[in-house]
Amino acid sequence: MPSAEEVFAREHAAARERFYGGAMTAADWDRWRRARLAAVLRHVTERSPFYRKHLAGIDVGGITPDTLAALPYTTKEHLRDAQYDVLAGEVAEARIFYETNGTTGPPTPCPRGARDILASNSAVEESWRRFLAARFGTRRPVVGLMGPSELYAFGDVFTAVTGVLDLCHVKIWPESPRVGFAKALRLIRDLGVEVVVCAPALCLSLAKAAQYHGYDLDELPITTFLVLGEICSPEYAANVASVWPRAEVFPILYGSQEALCVATGAVDGLLHLSELNYLVELVDPDTGELVGDHGEGELVLTMLVDGIKPLIRYRTGDLVRLRPEPPGAPMPGRIVEVAGRVNDRLRVGGALLRPVELEAAVLRDVRGCLGYQVVITSDRQGRDELTVRLELLPWADHARVEKEVATGLRELTGAATTVVIDTDLDPVTSTGAFVSWKAARIVDHRTEPDGAALVAREVAHRFSVTR
Repeated sequence: MPSAEEVFAREHAAARERFYGGAMTAADWDRWRRARLAAVLRHVTERSPFYRKHLAGIDVGGITPDTLAALPYTTKEHLRDAQYDVLAGEVAEARIFYETNGTTGPPTPCPRGARDILASNSAVEESWRRFLAARFGTRRPVVGLMGPSELYAFGDVFTAVTGVLDLCHVKIWPESPRVGFAKALRLIRDLGVEVVVCAPALCLSLAKAAQYHGYDLDELPITTFLVLGEICSPEYAANVASVWPRAEVFPILYGSQEALCVATGAVDGLLHLSELNYLVELVDPDTGELVGDHGEGELVLTMLVDGIKPLIRYRTGDLVRLRPEPPGAPMPGRIVEVAGRVNDRLRVGGALLRPVELEAAVLRDVRGCLGYQVVITSDRQGRDELTVRLELLPWADHARVEKEVATGLRELTGAATTVVIDTDLDPVTSTGAFVSWKAARIVDHRTEPDGAALVAREVAHRFSVTR
């Protein structure tokens, strides 16, 4: 008789085959979502001390995807307060233990069980299989993994995926004391690493390091950056491509320690929702009012895998836009456009800006930029002022960039804007997704630095390109 794990694996594999084969009907989706939601709600109310209390008094047996809003939200504060009580089982029942980095509060446990790993990793595997076939055909490129591994899923997920796809990979995160930029660059050159998986900020840090250590970017073998961990606007990707003459940039994964792999990338440069594993909602980030399952708002996730830590109506704190997949898309699944963290929004002048809007304004039509930082101050009358610091390659049109960036930000915010070309940019800009986009990119002198900003300052030296 097959075990419960074997039954789940067989059912999920059959659903994957239909989903990725374009054969899921409306009736299929209804059956899948109803059955999976019922299994998860039964699982958490039986096995999670937190959810047993959180959902007390609610007839969860009567909840369907259409009545999901009858359940309360789960927030990051809940996870921090409840800690291990959120888990639907003992830690020993998991396959591997991770935790959040704790930059904005106590770290929370994020173990993954067999079902979690199977469901989440299979979406990444399909994404990579299609992407590599479209980009490289039958050839197998060497992959460089530039991200943390200890207590963090990055290394394990991509090690597993490259293993399934029979790809050679090398773990060369420059922040590691065993690696550093000098060794990472040597290995990229010697091994012929064509694909680098990293945070967007690391694409530019790697170029700066290559310049420092005497490498010619034209001669390094990198053709593809697969980025994750923070927003990557089209403007940022275009700028990276201008710095790396042989490379293109593709968002490859959107997710988190808590929520796993929510969306995966494709050769179209878009992120496609892992539809089998989640029910998604959008809410107004300020009021919590439901927006729907398309449009713009804060992403709310209900996991459809009854693993070790399924989350119910989890407010991710991420601003996204959800829209249908376009005709002929290389991957199925709704498109997820990430606009940044809710807490990273900035009120400047007369505008409340999402991170992606500010980044787009800074980098619109900018090429040859190795990094940027926006400093916000106030004049004596309390009016906001912006200073944008840009590090540019010698061939960039400095005068044009200064004029266009200043003009664009003044039009967007109404604030007086000065642009400074800086040959020694603040090293905190290199921390990128390790802490947060805002901590790396923004210095707001109107308020005291928050916990994330302080952490970014503490760890900035680890990202020095001179190592």
